[in-house]
This record gives sequence, C-alpha cells and structure tokens, in this order.
Amino acid sequence: MAKKQFKAESKRLLDLMINSIYTHKEIFLRELISNASDAIDKLAYLALTDDSVGLNRNDFAIHLAADKDARTLTVSDNGIGMSKEEMEENLGTIAHSGSLQFKTAMEKQEDIDIIGQFGVGFYSAFMVADKVTVASKKFGSDEAWKWESTGADGYTMTPCEKETAGTEIVLYLKPDGEEENYSDFLGEYRLRGLVKKYSDYIRYPVRMEVEERRPTEETKDDEEPKYETVREEQTLNSMIPLWQKNKKDVTQEEYLNFYRDKFFDYEEPVGTIHIAVEGAVTYKALLYIPAKAPYDFYTKDFKSGLQLYSSGVMIMDHCEELLPDHFRFVRGVVDTQDLSLNISREMLQHTRGLKAIASNLEKKIKAELLRLLEQDREKYEKFYASFGRQLKYGLVSDYGMHKEVLQDLILFHSDKEGKLVSLKEYTDAMPASQKHIYFATGNGAAQLAKLPQTTMLRERGFDVLLLTEQVDEFIPQTLNKYAEHEFRNILTDDLDLATDEEKKAAEEKAEAFKPCTDFIKETLGDKVDEVRVSNDLGTHAVTMVPEGGMSFEMEKYFKSMDPTNDMKAGRVLEVNPEHPALVSLKESMESDTEKAKKYVELLYCQGLLMANLPLEDVTAYTDLVCELMK
Repeated sequence: MAKKQFKAESKRLLDLMINSIYTHKEIFLRELISNASDAIDKLAYLALTDDSVGLNRNDFAIHLAADKDARTLTVSDNGIGMSKEEMEENLGTIAHSGSLQFKTAMEKQEDIDIIGQFGVGFYSAFMVADKVTVASKKFGSDEAWKWESTGADGYTMTPCEKETAGTEIVLYLKPDGEEENYSDFLGEYRLRGLVKKYSDYIRYPVRMEVEERRPTEETKDDEEPKYETVREEQTLNSMIPLWQKNKKDVTQEEYLNFYRDKFFDYEEPVGTIHIAVEGAVTYKALLYIPAKAPYDFYTKDFKSGLQLYSSGVMIMDHCEELLPDHFRFVRGVVDTQDLSLNISREMLQHTRGLKAIASNLEKKIKAELLRLLEQDREKYEKFYASFGRQLKYGLVSDYGMHKEVLQDLILFHSDKEGKLVSLKEYTDAMPASQKHIYFATGNGAAQLAKLPQTTMLRERGFDVLLLTEQVDEFIPQTLNKYAEHEFRNILTDDLDLATDEEKKAAEEKAEAFKPCTDFIKETLGDKVDEVRVSNDLGTHAVTMVPEGGMSFEMEKYFKSMDPTNDMKAGRVLEVNPEHPALVSLKESMESDTEKAKKYVELLYCQGLLMANLPLEDVTAYTDLVCELMK
C-alpha cells in the first residue's frame, strides 16, 4: 500500500516533538500507558450502558512485553480500540486528540477523567524507536487495521488480524549509540522502575511477564538449594493512590510505609497532612514534615518541590511552584486535574490554579507546625533543630514578605527560662512593667547570658532572647515589633528602663565623670569611636558595644567570608563610674598618669573580651596584667 503523508505538519514539526518537547526519553512509556488507560476508560464507560461489552472493571488491563532478540517493546490494552478512520485521524494528524474530543462530548453527561488531551504523546515513541506499528480493532467492528511508520516520512495503513478489541503498539528500538543505550528499555528492572515512577497510580493494572528464580524443593541444611527459573505475569503498579483514600480509612502504618517507600527516609516524619479540597481548584494532597534534614538540604544541590500528578500520572517529580521556599523541606504529592499543562505534560502553562493550591498548602503546613508547637513540643523541637534555620531565612527574605506566616513558628533561647521559647511565649510571660522585647546577638547563649546588660535585666525579672545564629541578626529588624512590643538590642539600644529623674541623675553623673571618659578616649585614640558612661552594667566595670548599624557578629561573618575585608563595626567602650576599678582609675589620673594609662589599656582589653572580640596583642595584655600585679 502506498505511503501516506501526515496530514497537518512537516518533518520539522515531528523532529521538534521528538527531540525538543520531552526532557527525558523515558517519558515515552508514561505517554503510551496513559493513552492505553484512556482507551480502557472509554470502553469502561460504554460498559455502564451496553451489556454487549461483556467486561467489568476487573477485566481491563495494560500489558508490556519486551523481546530483547527482536529489540521490540509492546504496549497493549483491551480498551475501545480504533477504526481505520480513527487511526488515520488520531495517528495520521499530529497533535490531534481523540481523548480530548471524547472528554468534551461526555462532560455534559458525567465527570469523565481522561488523561490524554493533546494527541502528541504517542509520537514520543519515536524518541526511542525508529519504527512503530499500531494494530487496533474497534469495539463492535469486525475488522482490524495496522498503522506503521518510521517517522516524518509518513505512514502506511493495512488490514490485519486481531481477535479482540483494543490496541497493540510495537516499538522497534533504535540501535544503541555512544550517548544512548536504548536496550535499557528492554530490561525488566528498568521497565518496572519506569512504571513505578510515572504510572504507579494508573487505575488499571499494568502487567508484564517477569522471570524469577525459585527453589524447586525443600533442602536440608547441609545441601545446596536447587532453583528453577519460572516466568509469570506480575502487576507492576499499585493503582490506588493513598491520597485518594478517605483519611479515616488510612492507618498510621500505611502513611509511614508510603513515606518510607516514596521518599526513602526511614526516620518517622513529625507530621502528616492529608488534604482533599473541592472548589475553584479541586485537588488532593498527601504531605509529610520530616524530622531530619537530608545531608544536602542547605546546599544548592537539594531539589525541593512536591510530586505533581494529574489523574494518577506523575507530571513533575519536583514542582517547586507548589511550595514556598521557607517550607521547602516538606515532602509529598499533589494530584489535580485543574491545571493547564503544555503538550509534553512536563510543564505548566497557566499558574493561577497552581498559585491557589500553593497558597492553600502553605496555610495547611503552617497550621500543622503550630499544632506540633502547641501540642507536641518534643516533636516540634526535633523538627526545629533541623529546619529552624530555614524558617528564619524565610522570615527575613523578600524584605519580610512572609513574616506574618513565620513569626509564630520561630524559637529563640530564653535567658530566663533556659530553653527555647516562641515570641508568643515570651510576650505572654512578660511582667506588666516590661515594655520591650530584649535581645542580644552573639555566638553562644552561655556567653550572652553573662553580659552585664543581660544580668541587669535578669535581676529586674525581664527575659532576654539570646540570638546565636547569623541570620538571627536580621529578624528583629525585619519584624520591628511583635504583639505591639518593640525589639530592643541590649548592647546598642536604649533599654528604656530609667525614669525621668533617673535619666537626669545619669546625665549629671556622666557630666561629672567626663574628665575620666575624655582621658580614656585620649589614651585609646582610634581604637574606640567613643567612650561613654552606662547605667546598665550592674556589677561589671566595662563592656564594648558596636556602633554604626553593624554588629560584631556580622563583622566576624564578613571577615570569615573574605579575610581581606576591612569592614568593621564601630567600637564604643561603656564604663560603670561606680565600679571600684573606675574609681581607682580616676584616682590614678591625679596621682600617677602613666599607671592610669595602663589601667585604661587593661579596661579596653577587658571590653574586647566581654564582647568576644580578639585581643590585638595577647602577649602585651598578659605582660600588662603581670606588671599591674607587682
């Protein structure tokens, strides 16, 4: 029979579909199985009203068969089949979809779930095959037809013999090359893996004859076991997704087994979210909150996103658009028919529905995390140890756009409680006399707890949040307030504790002590930007505080990133005029100026040590201490 040309498109279009539309060649099997499922759907629908079909749901199946010698892979179904005219229309016209026509025709009668909507999935077979044949017999017809093509040059149609209705597609695989090993698609293990990955939840069984070694008989302990090789047909897919079941019908063990099998994490997740939403966008989802971060979580190699399914067919393995970055640790699946996919079913064309799903998922995830925080603190803190930093990064990113979502999920070390507390817990426990949220930043809670300002606030019954991670620096700036309470840095901000009378007395004290602060500044020169009197040092003599908007921890961070970086925070030495050391200094200024200068150097070094800053000359400091001890 003469070869027919494709009706609509040129060789260039078919080349484009084969070589450009699909990201991975392995997708071809997903497309062929999806088409087979569509064909069975049509006959199953017809069987509801036509007793002559003679099949029930349990009779339908999709079969795979690999022949390594002939280098063929066969995908067959017992669905509705195609007539000669339908084969020419569906296979002879690129981008024509019989499934879409069927769905459109049936929409007014019943909600029909048809996967294939574009009519190009079949042509993905040419990514791995240099020849494809399709034998099909329409249900109710007495004749069968065979379609054959080697690609864009066209196709032939010839009558053939086929006993039952349905379609059989045979792929003649391309020769192996340096870059592609097409023989791989004939291996049982590979085919099983592709079905499991992309078509595990097709509603009909996908079956294949597999080879197994079995013991032939019972053997004694001292005998070698005897085996025989047998071949049997096995079902490769599980068919019913866990997320499609009613939540009340799923056991905790089933949730856990699914998580372990799907995401290869054998530590039990801290939270499970099972959602079924109907409305403007209808979808089902099964999400898990892991207890432990994978080794590459905080690297660029980590792949975030949820698995996206459409009618049980996996469309994307990592759909990043479904998760905000601050919740990128969540694992799970989303299944919806309400998304517009491109013709390869690998990318999304319109994102309105996707954004609606993502927004709803964000709320559900936050609600689950809040539930854990309030009802299962041990689990939440286990989760927080792994992912708390991610929540903090999310809070400060995008100019604080997500702070309302995340601020109640963040935990900080409490000086007063000696444990992690949330901002709500902190503000709920504040004494009536406390106006602000006090915090200190540094590289360790133990060191921050010993700061003179921390000690003074503790004695007043006020708590201090001890912020010990680099990202913590930006959280108070991003939030500015929480529950109408301003954040105050105990090292740099006015703690707003003094009455008007106390402020006036402090000003008078600073003025009276000015000759001493001037002497200290003159002695230290450019080592400090300012010397000033402080009333917040309690029993301590001095402390060093940053000035100019940069903290000492941020200075250390920039230095660690680039040792040649000379960015430095301003240094302000605060002194306690009532401390005996400062009293001695003031007396020495009048009796022994040189000794007073040594006292100043000693106080300066103590200020650096209090701020956990490196001494400029450790040897000189130890010599100075020894000299003053004579």
